[in-house]
Amino acid sequence: MTRQPIVILGGFLISPEAYGPMVARLAPLCGQPVRLVPVGKPEWLLTVFAFAWARILDRVQATAAELARQSPTGKVTLIGHSSGGIMLRLFLDDAPFQGRCYDGKDLADTLVMLGSPHTALKATVLRRMVAERLPGCPFPDRVRYVSVAGDLDLQAASPMARRLAPTAYRNSSGDAEDRGDGLVPVASALLAGSTPVVLPGVAHGGAFGPSWYGSPEVVERWWAAAFSGSGGAPGSWPAGAAH
Repeated sequence: MTRQPIVILGGFLISPEAYGPMVARLAPLCGQPVRLVPVGKPEWLLTVFAFAWARILDRVQATAAELARQSPTGKVTLIGHSSGGIMLRLFLDDAPFQGRCYDGKDLADTLVMLGSPHTALKATVLRRMVAERLPGCPFPDRVRYVSVAGDLDLQAASPMARRLAPTAYRNSSGDAEDRGDGLVPVASALLAGSTPVVLPGVAHGGAFGPSWYGSPEVVERWWAAAFSGSGGAPGSWPAGAAH
């Protein structure tokens, strides 16, 4: 992968501090600036409304534009965790949203989505809007899409994951016994048409298990898998392998 700056958009109600280890580990891996888009918990609570999505995407655009000007490629890599990955899919689009035309693919050529719920039987209105408006990977000639899913053994997960996972999985896929990261099933996290990366033992967030997408050692795993071409297709994941 050509080295270029990274812009990270975190997940719903997760504090910016939680992403500190991820930012610190990514910086030497990419050799370029890494910037987390700051979003506070009150702002996340407003994201049931489209105007709040637009406010956050305005910050993404400003951050991506600033870093793209510094980039040796003129582009940035986008990384979205959970809901952040869904919002960044919308950011790439050039169609109007809330009176704005972001066209993020003019600034970014790679989107890595970590535990993002791309499909769900009980999706929110705005998540459903993204799925219907931008099915799969609509800009494959301009953007490389990478989906990362955790495959967590609930017996080794936190009490919170064991308590929430069955309901979360049922609401997403209809199967309370599904495989997933404690919140998002594997199949939901793998966007159709993207490069799939499945990580055994990885939880959705720090509250779901000791090893999550932002843990430094896990960052190394999905980074290597995403950019070495070692992602696997569903149904071909070797047991215990980091695909």
